[in-house]
Amino acid sequence: MNLGLDGKVALVSGGAKGIGAACVKLLLAEGASVAIADLDQAAGDALVTSAPVGRLLFFQGDLSNESNCREAVAETVESFGRLDILVNNAGVNDAVALDQPPEKFLASLQRNLLPAYSLTHFAAEHLKKAKGAIVNLGSKVSVTGQGSTSGYAAAKGGINALTREWAAALAPNGVRVNAVLPAECNTDQYQRWLASLPNPVATRTAIESLVPLGHRMTTPEEMAAMVVFLASPVSSHTTGQIIFVDGGYTHLDRALTAQHQKWS
Repeated sequence: MNLGLDGKVALVSGGAKGIGAACVKLLLAEGASVAIADLDQAAGDALVTSAPVGRLLFFQGDLSNESNCREAVAETVESFGRLDILVNNAGVNDAVALDQPPEKFLASLQRNLLPAYSLTHFAAEHLKKAKGAIVNLGSKVSVTGQGSTSGYAAAKGGINALTREWAAALAPNGVRVNAVLPAECNTDQYQRWLASLPNPVATRTAIESLVPLGHRMTTPEEMAAMVVFLASPVSSHTTGQIIFVDGGYTHLDRALTAQHQKWS
């Protein structure tokens, strides 16, 4: 399917690795030019080296800093002449739990929620001009809880709320806003977490047994496919939606899981 992204320009936060990098690669494959805003210089440079010449820009910076968000948007528009798509992906599950002091909670919100607000704030006029699209990356933690990550859960709950708020605010300007939420996604970061555990193989098997569709983790490429579809003109009448790409993990009855079937 031709998604109609030839000549479009996207800015992807946290686009150097994981789900963000998968989004960048697919946007490029569909004909868009892309700017990445990320902390990881080496990963960003590697993507630029492998991309079509002149179609990928890397901006290195900490997006919890407002001025870096302003500059990332400005550099994108200066380099490519427009901005059609914003993918708010930057963030990390930092395990700031309820036993942490309030300043740690605030720092988690600054890492995981403020970049999305700041980038959207600075990109809004360009997106209005283009009648563009925003896709926010959330997390199933925003609706399930996890018990050990108050800051991240609050930030991703905020992403859900802002998706609906921005969809309402920007609908008169023809800008669509949607969110895509993973559950268990097989990113490099997830693999590093598994490797830090006493029995990574057993833990992964147990987690995958809880995913109804295929008893496996979601891939970054599957996440990217939904993100890029929602960013494209093909989804031209879809806005304000919170979409789970998780193999049924979050919402389907536990009776569908392998673990339940084993016990029954």
